[in-house]
Amino acid sequence: MLINFNNSQELLEVAQKKRLYQKLLTQVKKDFEMANVGLEFNMDIKPNELRSILHEKIYFLILEKFQEYLNLLYVLDIPETAVKKIEADDVVDVSAEVCFLLLKRELQKVWFKDKYGS
Repeated sequence: MLINFNNSQELLEVAQKKRLYQKLLTQVKKDFEMANVGLEFNMDIKPNELRSILHEKIYFLILEKFQEYLNLLYVLDIPETAVKKIEADDVVDVSAEVCFLLLKRELQKVWFKDKYGS
């Protein structure tokens, strides 16, 4: 997927248009479970709600459970260099950017599985 997204909302809209949103939800649930980080949502969740839940969870992990946050980044395979490039001073903004990185990585996984089968 060679689309450069500007934000999470744009990414989620593309996921819906390409009929990958449900697979994205499944992948997010799976990876959070693999990282042993609790994240509850229904499979009929709307994109804005998903973004909000992810943002809140990441914010909480950064402030309260930093080791779990680092483990989540590792399990999701989010590059450390991408996280270090975030130019935000506020934890709210950092967590929003990490949420965007998370969604980009998860959509990339889903897109590859969909395109190349597996």
